[in-house]
Amino acid sequence: MRRRLTILGSTGSVGRQALDVVRAHPDRFEVAGLSAASNVDLLLEQAAEFDVGRVALEREPDVSSLPRDLANRIEVTGPGAARRLAEEPVDVVLNGIVGFAGLSATVGALQAGNTVALANKESLVAGGEWVMNLAPSNRIIPVDSEHSAIFQCLEGRDASEVDRILLTASGGPFFERPKAELLDAGPEDALRHPTWQMGTKITIDSASMMNKGLEVIEAHHLFGVPYEDVRVVVHRQSVVHGGAIFRDGSVILHAAVPDMRLPIAFGILHPERVDVGAQPIGFDAATWTFDEPRNDVFRCLPLAIQAGQAGGPYPVALNAANEAAVEAFLEGRIKFLQIADVIEEVLEIVPDFGKMQSMENIEAVDRWARSAATRFAQDIAP
Repeated sequence: MRRRLTILGSTGSVGRQALDVVRAHPDRFEVAGLSAASNVDLLLEQAAEFDVGRVALEREPDVSSLPRDLANRIEVTGPGAARRLAEEPVDVVLNGIVGFAGLSATVGALQAGNTVALANKESLVAGGEWVMNLAPSNRIIPVDSEHSAIFQCLEGRDASEVDRILLTASGGPFFERPKAELLDAGPEDALRHPTWQMGTKITIDSASMMNKGLEVIEAHHLFGVPYEDVRVVVHRQSVVHGGAIFRDGSVILHAAVPDMRLPIAFGILHPERVDVGAQPIGFDAATWTFDEPRNDVFRCLPLAIQAGQAGGPYPVALNAANEAAVEAFLEGRIKFLQIADVIEEVLEIVPDFGKMQSMENIEAVDRWARSAATRFAQDIAP
């Protein structure tokens, strides 16, 4: 049976790889909609290739220079375009939007009754229980490689059998380097990820270990486990993506070569599996290692866990402060290790915004935290 699929963030890393899966299995999909923030050229190229009827752009495009047949494909434009597209009835909405911007689209898709293949972890970091409660009769299928792995290890299991879940981290490019060498690390250094090819923001988050902190919060909500039962280990080979530790002492691990097409395909075709051209794991002379995180150096991970445990506005503020701090780092306004400093300063002064049960409240925290983080970044600028 063909699945009608909407891809949000189709010009980004996840979106492009999702379309690779569609190319490999054209008989399984009808691409009903595509969205992007601003890359109109690639978006329209994708729309033409897959004969997509509904195309959304968050920024108003200049269509005067586009061929009319392409310009006519752009049906939804301006702020909120992705959410409006996500509300269109389909079998699966793949949310590959980067950052806080993806939350509104996740909410819209769930409220419309769509199943969401979720690659936007910020939807659960910021939306948390509210977002999970929007989907009692829908499935949120995780697409992050780690959460997809845990999801597969837990599928069909009784929750009472589970003791903890295992979340692996690559450690990024800096994990084995002394702290002194990181004092002057620049964006070009942080973007040299040893195993994954990802977008700019998530690659910086991997280097700082914030990505793993956000994933701990996401795992807490997705799988309903206490924060203390999410075990984080650094696995430099990026072959084991996650697992489940059971009360009888046994452990089930999910392993695969680092290839995002695997969790993407599983997310948009769940519960089926298809060949996406990924190479099988080679076991000859293979060595898998697991290390403790270096929380004294990569402080974003413990800061994220503390924010998650505090709940309420704190995870929202954490995410917003991190996005602002990463932007400042990429622009050369702060040093790499100062990303954590900015986030910590923001978390120390979070006001009471009430319950995080609406976009209005969540967006209010997000705006406040971004502004506060920008001020702190200016104050500590080298």
